[in-house]
Amino acid sequence: MSGSRVELTHRAMAMLKAVAEGRAQMSCSCEPDLFVDGFACCDQSTAHALAHGGYLRPAVEGATGRVAAELTEAGQAALEITAAA
Repeated sequence: MSGSRVELTHRAMAMLKAVAEGRAQMSCSCEPDLFVDGFACCDQSTAHALAHGGYLRPAVEGATGRVAAELTEAGQAALEITAAA
């Protein structure tokens, strides 16, 4: 489902920023949950959409459990566009 359309709200952008700052982890599952500063993110449906939309991914391919999250090229581009605006 990678590349699906995701509305990049202020909350979604804050999640991407936390990932970029190295403050986020995600679970390695079909519905990946996001954790910021060790706490479960309050909007897991947006976290799922960002992962399925190709904006973030687990930093360790093929891992199980909870690992660091990282931005994809699409996630980096979204932050760069917002910063330039």
